[in-house]
Amino acid sequence: MSKPTIKDNTRGAASGTTASQGLILGALGVVFGDIGTSPLYAFEAVFSGGDATVAANEANVLGILSLFVWALVFVVTVKYVLVVMRFDNCGEGGIVALMTLLLDKIRAQKNLRRWFLPLGLLGAALFYGDGVITPAISVVSAVEGLETISPALSRFVVPVSLVVLIGLFLVQRQGAQRISRLFGPVMLLWFLILAALGIHVIYQMPAVLAALNPWYAVSFVVTNPGLGFVVLGAVVLCMTGAEALYADMGHFGAKPIQRAWILLVFPALVLNYLGQGALVLTHPEDLNNPFFRMAPEWALHVLVVLATFATVIASQAVISGVFSITQQLVQLRAIPRMLVLHTSDTNRGQVYVPAANWILLSLVVLLVLMFQSSNAMAGAYGIAVTGTMIITDIFLVAVLVYVRGWNKWWALLAVAGFLVVDSLFFAANLTKIDQGGWFPVLLSCIIMVIMLVWQRGVQTIERYEVQHNYRLSAFLSELEQAKPYRSAGTAVCLTSNIEFAPPILVLLGQRLHAVPDNVICLHIEVLEVPFVPASKRFTLQPKRDGVSAVTLHYGYRDHVDIAGELSKIYPEIDFSRDCSYLINRWSLWLDNQGSFWRWHKHLFMFVFRNATPQSRMFQLKPEQVIEISQRLAL
Repeated sequence: MSKPTIKDNTRGAASGTTASQGLILGALGVVFGDIGTSPLYAFEAVFSGGDATVAANEANVLGILSLFVWALVFVVTVKYVLVVMRFDNCGEGGIVALMTLLLDKIRAQKNLRRWFLPLGLLGAALFYGDGVITPAISVVSAVEGLETISPALSRFVVPVSLVVLIGLFLVQRQGAQRISRLFGPVMLLWFLILAALGIHVIYQMPAVLAALNPWYAVSFVVTNPGLGFVVLGAVVLCMTGAEALYADMGHFGAKPIQRAWILLVFPALVLNYLGQGALVLTHPEDLNNPFFRMAPEWALHVLVVLATFATVIASQAVISGVFSITQQLVQLRAIPRMLVLHTSDTNRGQVYVPAANWILLSLVVLLVLMFQSSNAMAGAYGIAVTGTMIITDIFLVAVLVYVRGWNKWWALLAVAGFLVVDSLFFAANLTKIDQGGWFPVLLSCIIMVIMLVWQRGVQTIERYEVQHNYRLSAFLSELEQAKPYRSAGTAVCLTSNIEFAPPILVLLGQRLHAVPDNVICLHIEVLEVPFVPASKRFTLQPKRDGVSAVTLHYGYRDHVDIAGELSKIYPEIDFSRDCSYLINRWSLWLDNQGSFWRWHKHLFMFVFRNATPQSRMFQLKPEQVIEISQRLAL
């Protein structure tokens, strides 16, 4: 059976040439929360984090400010906003979209897929590390504003942060649709305040504007080569959330994100960082929490509340991103099955993954209890961010070569500048392994191992099915000769390969000699595209002796609705009531044969047994589901 080629761009927002004010405001609330709250901790982390001591003198402050400004210019503005956002997969962006765009083009080149698939999965694993650290460091840095109100309040920072974070994860089940309506206006106010605070302090010391000259960045690195290299590990904190600009492109389109960044977000961030630098130069004693110390005392209470709200928005954006990428990886069968709930009737991109939510909450709470402060967590942040950036660069070269048809040397030359800069940032962050950088590395390694073992185990089961199962055509011929008892009703038999008869159907026919009058062999196929148009949703094989075969085609961001789609194909059948769903469930036991390492087998068996059952993942009614277990030696 030939696979449908999906080229339609079904996301109108992503393909539009004009950006409405509403989309720009929405982008402010969802896309820029992470990078927009970086001023709470990024500049301070340079002077107070790690083992390297950076004196707060004029040359150092101007040099570091210049590094901040030009990192935002080159990495965020040039690389992501102007270049990377030109590459989308049916309007979708992000590391998974870029990976699937590439894999779809090199489908026949198995050697290349063998390299690029693990690389994309590594990028996804690093994104999970970012998803743990961002809520923790953002909320804690905002709540640390209590220390500027009164030093006696410092002992409440961790408890208050935990209360805010736990509350945030507890409301995820409700979906972000209602509260997200406030995100845009709140973040608009936040960026205006960032700019106003910066302008207020810059006005008192306009000499700090000299940091806009890139020479100060060059001079700082050349004068202090060792220190300059280490400081790059903290400078990267000003770019956290840059990948979100690309990943969230499918929600709003490239134009609204680009305009919001250039017209408001980028100027506000630069002004605020310059303001913090001016404050430190005029009042070196304010090096602790310079962001909050820029504000007058009468505004501190309001600013702490607003900062906390802004960090909750930033955290929500990352948490939603984790849910989204989890859904994509589940659909692509790259990770174990998990229940995915859709929380919006109008936006299919808004999902909630209970298992991911509780795992994420546990890791965030653990991180806060371990590190206690935003400065301590700053060391754990950069590795995941810069690692993802480098993988994006590599995929960009590959897409230019295999999708756009460029010469490989020209493609490498075009991306070389980004690769060099991102590699420097990544190398600088490797020096912070002992300062917390080990946390995202360990977490990403664990996730990566689980993904690779899961894929290998699933492939082992699929090979067994191919070797031992009946071809559907042969089974139907046997069925015609055997003439088993045909019971009334409709049965939907889920199968992983439409060319073969579902094992549960073979069991009914050969062992029980009874087959329902109407049998639908159903295969769910997830293509390497974000969305599949309704017109190309299914492929139907004609009915033979009461047995038909249907393949439902979905994109990795589509919502799978089995009953709804089958009702359109077979309008005479009520799939919500008058049918049974027959599912084969493998019962694994350990075998010492094969090349699968023993600990790999134990890990796969543990994950397989705890994976969400197909019936629950597809949200089938329990009373309609019949599962039969079949033993398989692994």
